[in-house]
Amino acid sequence: MTLTEQMSQLARQAKAAGRELARLTTAEKNECLVAMADALEQNREDIRKANARDMDGAAQMALSVAMLDRLKLDDKRIAAMAKGLREVAALPDPVGSILDQRVRPNGLKLQKVSTPIGVVVIIYESRPNVTADAASLCFKSGNATILRGGKEALNSNRVIAEIMVEAARRQLPSFPTDAIQVVQTTEREAIKELLSLTQFVDLCMPRGGEGLIRAVTECSKVPVIKHYKGFCHVYVDADPDLKMAEEIVMNAKCQRPAVCNAMETLLVDKAVAKKFLPAMDRLLGGKKVHLRVDETTRAILQPATCNLQPATDQDWSTEYNDYILNVRVVDNVQQAIDHINRYGSAHSDSIVTKNEAHAKQFLAEVDSAAVYWNASTRFTDGAEFGMGAEIGISTDKVGARGPMGLEELTTYKWIGIGNGQIVT
Repeated sequence: MTLTEQMSQLARQAKAAGRELARLTTAEKNECLVAMADALEQNREDIRKANARDMDGAAQMALSVAMLDRLKLDDKRIAAMAKGLREVAALPDPVGSILDQRVRPNGLKLQKVSTPIGVVVIIYESRPNVTADAASLCFKSGNATILRGGKEALNSNRVIAEIMVEAARRQLPSFPTDAIQVVQTTEREAIKELLSLTQFVDLCMPRGGEGLIRAVTECSKVPVIKHYKGFCHVYVDADPDLKMAEEIVMNAKCQRPAVCNAMETLLVDKAVAKKFLPAMDRLLGGKKVHLRVDETTRAILQPATCNLQPATDQDWSTEYNDYILNVRVVDNVQQAIDHINRYGSAHSDSIVTKNEAHAKQFLAEVDSAAVYWNASTRFTDGAEFGMGAEIGISTDKVGARGPMGLEELTTYKWIGIGNGQIVT
């Protein structure tokens, strides 16, 4: 079977499965999700073994420490996947909600009702937990999903999907097996083939680095929801709680530096720079963070604990996904806002301050999908937003924006209920 035939078969099967999903009740979907969660925990040893094979292969690819961390699955992360599925099961079913209704003067009753999108293709790198997150959200919202992970995580992705499908079939014999499918080939051309099938595929969501997302967007003939970069900022204002600021900065940068909501640039007001930056230098140095700095920061941090290099203009918009951080001293909140709107990726940005006026200005003028006051950028996440899991994060302005959960995986249709009305 050719690659074109393989992708056509996957997409055709997904389309048919989507029609079968429409027949499932909310209770049936929830029971399947709980069964999937239980099965992931019960089969954690199989998942760990598959993941170990992926980790061995990834080590030979010379992936960074941060990227290897994204790939790794341990008992805690497997438990988190199961927890996410149970949380999705506990959430309201988004399908069938009446979003709007009206009665026209002629008596025609109109209802705007939420419906599944159809067939959703998810393309992602490294993080095999996305397999469970994406499949569970698509299933609960009535969508069939085709999962195309990176070659470095193929064994993990296969096992996770197989466990989920088998558990659902045991729980509900009428569960459509093709509602959750993993692309088995690692050939890049498969993506182009799959995303040309507009008669079967309704939406694509790429998750990964900017190169992947741009490549997918450029080749796709189906709609794509995306964020090109996760380039996030924290701005420490002139009047912060310095202890709070230290904790937020460390969390935003070092808790998991390879994820898209990790901070890449720290902006510090000149009023607190001489006091705050040396303290941060020591804390970040303890995590072996390398700094790309402006001249003012460099002068303040001599001598420095961290490795310092002068920042280039390109650095201010580079997503490192690693223990590297840009640092700049700014004159005021307006200069911080201007910097973020110029160099940022409209993902997540935060201000740390006691000054309510400055905070409100920042929240209003920073043009990003998520903007925070006295909180880490790491909260831009479906689970942290109470969505159970997330299908991805969008920085688009049309359609979904920010973390995408169940509601963002639905569209709608208009239903008209009449008693013989005709247009005159």
